[in-house]
Amino acid sequence: MSAPRQDDPQLQRRNGRVAVIVVGVVAGMVGLSYASVPLYEMFCRMTGYGGVPQIASQQSQTRGDKVMTVRFDANVASDLPWTFEPEVPSIKLRTGETATVFYRVKNKSSHETIGLAAYNVAPERSGMFFNKISCFCFSEQKLGPGETMDMPVVFFLDPALEKDEIMKQQDQVTLSYTFYASKTPVTASRAKPAL
Repeated sequence: MSAPRQDDPQLQRRNGRVAVIVVGVVAGMVGLSYASVPLYEMFCRMTGYGGVPQIASQQSQTRGDKVMTVRFDANVASDLPWTFEPEVPSIKLRTGETATVFYRVKNKSSHETIGLAAYNVAPERSGMFFNKISCFCFSEQKLGPGETMDMPVVFFLDPALEKDEIMKQQDQVTLSYTFYASKTPVTASRAKPAL
């Protein structure tokens, strides 16, 4: 049996199909690699996976029975010359009850700076029950030289956490923020006071 000839039209069609399939698979893999980060972030925001809180448009319509301690944590990346701290270290909160707490931030530098806060809650499971209505973390924050600002976060704990087998065992949730220097300061705004 002899080897197929290179100028055989049937062999050229097969090679062309293989080349198209390989290029399609490579292009699909590259596309998925670029889409994986936004898709993962969307998944975390929708499900609370990884301790990512939910975003709510309104207060809870129901009140639960469980009272939990909500602790507040504040951090600043080393490249941002800010101090950042909660005005209170923790509060007691009944599920379904809306709370407003403030964080105080100060620009220690002699020039304008812009920061963006990353956030999560712990334990991770609580992310699906922690609902933010308003937060300074939804946009970049701009501070002038030496400026101090009080920034609100308005939130509630969904009463559904009382039925969750894992969360039934918990009596404390920690809301944690870390401010980073903004690399793209085009959308900077001031934190809006709670309504």
